Amino acid sequence: MHTIVLGGGVIGVATAFYLRQQSCEVTLIEREPDVALSTSFGNAGVIAPGYVTPWAAPGMPAKILKYLFKPASPLIFRPTFDPAQWRWIARWLRECDLERFRVNKQRMQRIAYYSRDCLHEFRSRHPFDYGRSQGYLQLFRSEYDVELAQPALTVLRDAGIAHREVSAAQCVEIEPGLRWARQAPLSGLYLPDDEAGDCARFTRELRAICERNGVRFRFDTRVTSLDVQGRAVRGVRIESERGSETLQANAVVVALGVDSAALLAPLGVKVPLYPVKGYSATLPVTDDEKAPRAALMDESLKTAITRFGNNLRVAGTAELGNRQTTLREQALQTLMKVLGDWFPHAANPTSAHFWVGRRPMTPDGAPLLGASGVDNLWLNLGHGSTGWAMSMGSGHVVADLITRRKPEIDLEGLTLTRYRK
Repeated sequence: MHTIVLGGGVIGVATAFYLRQQSCEVTLIEREPDVALSTSFGNAGVIAPGYVTPWAAPGMPAKILKYLFKPASPLIFRPTFDPAQWRWIARWLRECDLERFRVNKQRMQRIAYYSRDCLHEFRSRHPFDYGRSQGYLQLFRSEYDVELAQPALTVLRDAGIAHREVSAAQCVEIEPGLRWARQAPLSGLYLPDDEAGDCARFTRELRAICERNGVRFRFDTRVTSLDVQGRAVRGVRIESERGSETLQANAVVVALGVDSAALLAPLGVKVPLYPVKGYSATLPVTDDEKAPRAALMDESLKTAITRFGNNLRVAGTAELGNRQTTLREQALQTLMKVLGDWFPHAANPTSAHFWVGRRPMTPDGAPLLGASGVDNLWLNLGHGSTGWAMSMGSGHVVADLITRRKPEIDLEGLTLTRYRK
């Protein structure tokens, strides 16, 4: 079976890997000159299935209003005249209900925990270094942060997920570099089983493994449309320096992030994706003793600080506005404020390399996996800011479905059918 995977982020490359493991002939199409150069490039790197959380959460609309006009904000809202923006916001607001939050979080955790199992199994067979660290510490600045975290804590308790609510002093025990923080956290939450690693570095290594196993990669190649006959996809129309051509396939997987919606729309496949932009800064560590050991999250400003070997990654901000990948000064200042508050002597701010990417968000937070409603056309998209945490499991699930194997997890609530009810 010849399968074409569209998209060279971590989701697409993981899908290609598992399809090849199941003896498919695989071609991956990517418009960039290499893998992981878009949304997978500069993310926080956190693999925290215990704390994957929908952006649509109780208290979030009020939090947006609270931070709307503050200079340091985890949220930036830029209203536009785009009807798609307002449709997405209306759906998102409905999902901020407590019961909907519980359902959505449990769905996200189901695929995230399965994905972590897949990653560990993969790593046992293909060991390589990608800046991995163990443990994930949430830092609370105020009682307001603790109050907003209660629904998520309840889900953790109900699911029996390993976690510890820790004091300010215990936060410092876990991360000694916090001794030099400009303020003490009020308290924290520690998830010992969660981890982090450099997503882009991992994806490049995974590409090399795929190539050794026979997966073909077509870079600098743009997908123009899908070749459809009747109600079935037969291939993909592409453009590259070779010119325009059509590649035939028995199955096509769409893993193009936010660009998936425009490709699918002519076929009547409607996916509720909107680009919620995220930002990051990457800096070399200058003082190891005063730097973090693993991954942390500033719960107030929703900004993560992650250690990748000799580098730090500071990532956060959710910007709902235009679709352009333009660096916004307000977001960059928030990143550097968080680093300066918790680890002021860990790195030189002038050495920061900034990045912005478009996260493909669904209103309820869970991804869209599996059948599209069009024969031979499959979906692996909508992972938002948790694509790295869900990548290996999502790729395994979609490969299983294409090769007519039963997935190892229940897919209820993780497919497009939840939006057709």
